[in-house]
Amino acid sequence: MEFRLSYRRYNLAFRQPVRTAHGPWAAREGLYVRLERPDGSVGYGEAAPIPQFGTETADEAEKACRALGSAVTEEAVLGLDPRLCSLRNALQCAVGGGTAGAPVRPSLGVAALLPAGRAALAQAPARTEQGFRVFKWKVGVGAADDEMAMFDDLLAGLPGGSRVRLDANGAWDRRTAERWLACAADRPVEFIEQPVAPESKGAEDCLVGLAADYPVPIALDESIAGDGDVERWLGLGWPGYFIVKPVLMGDIRGLLGRLAAARARVVFSSALETALGAQSALQRAFAWPGEASALGFGVWPLFSDARFDGPVAAPFIHAADVDRIEPEALWNALA
Repeated sequence: MEFRLSYRRYNLAFRQPVRTAHGPWAAREGLYVRLERPDGSVGYGEAAPIPQFGTETADEAEKACRALGSAVTEEAVLGLDPRLCSLRNALQCAVGGGTAGAPVRPSLGVAALLPAGRAALAQAPARTEQGFRVFKWKVGVGAADDEMAMFDDLLAGLPGGSRVRLDANGAWDRRTAERWLACAADRPVEFIEQPVAPESKGAEDCLVGLAADYPVPIALDESIAGDGDVERWLGLGWPGYFIVKPVLMGDIRGLLGRLAAARARVVFSSALETALGAQSALQRAFAWPGEASALGFGVWPLFSDARFDGPVAAPFIHAADVDRIEPEALWNALA
């Protein structure tokens, strides 16, 4: 089957810069793709790459779209360079190969994203009043001693039964990770996300060792930069969580099938994409047959232009609200 390909590039400012261990992030770059089928029906997808995670750049995704031309076949889409994982995902969603299936459950819980540093202490009370009981806090931005002291202050202000996810974005060395894992052992920490960088020397052995030595689970995030990484960690018998950002995975259907067969613990997470990419990612989460973990999609309102935000960050996201997102309206908003 031959499709008519169109694409539109975007550069959308965040309402306020997102602070991570990689530095401040002020805007989201990516592109929308549109495939028109011979019968006139249309499919959409979003390529929202994050080069720090090992994906292509937005420039590389756009260059690949130009090379494909205006008329493309499904075989050409499937034959794209595997490194163009975000674009492959977008095109496969537009083709229809990204269909997630029927929802297993009507709603899923959400983890509230708290800003790095002391700003989290000011924002947490409002989040608890909204009903959130799972929180994700960005760490590794400041000195470990300062953040540990802030962490105790943060916990003191949370309701009983709350759980916290600590996301280091690979900022720590092994010794700092060990300090945090020891600190977290007697605190309500659900897991620590990517304590050491995947590109650091001996990272794989370090992560496996930390997971074996401490009771608090570890979640892999930046270590899952492509479909092959999942296979490798499954082969190692990884006991912790897999953070899956669907819009960054080239073969998301196959990847989730392998994780489901392994009965892996999966957390579906946003890559700070727009509502278009979030819709396909969340549909994946609702169709996941395994254990339900709180979604890492408590990110909106995110963009200065609110038209591109996904479902409002609330303690739960409902499948029906996700289905109501209109890709065509988002495509037109970029015109």
